[in-house]
Amino acid sequence: MLPLCADQGVGVIPWNPLARGVLARAGSVTATARTGSDERIDYLYDPENDKLIIDRVAQVAAERGLPAAQVALAWVLHRAEITAPIVGATKERHVDDAVAAVSVRLSAEEDLASWDLAL
Repeated sequence: MLPLCADQGVGVIPWNPLARGVLARAGSVTATARTGSDERIDYLYDPENDKLIIDRVAQVAAERGLPAAQVALAWVLHRAEITAPIVGATKERHVDDAVAAVSVRLSAEEDLASWDLAL
């Protein structure tokens, strides 16, 4: 969908770019309070494809020594068609990670072009 939006000049405001906290905890616990209490969750995510993304976020985060949330948000922020992600925060560190992600520059290898293959 993102390539189509870019082609048509349509901006995207992604809701839930951290997958209800799952990408913020990439490489560790994938269940969150929200994922366990929301009956719609099964319709929003595909565990097989999601694992590829979660593992890649965790790998890049570990290699860079960054929180997984910063890596995931950095990818979102570097997509030309994305105008502004909607990021929820329940703790001060969530806001800190979101702000810090603006400064994270992913290398060509980390640029998640390969991540798109899993989507």
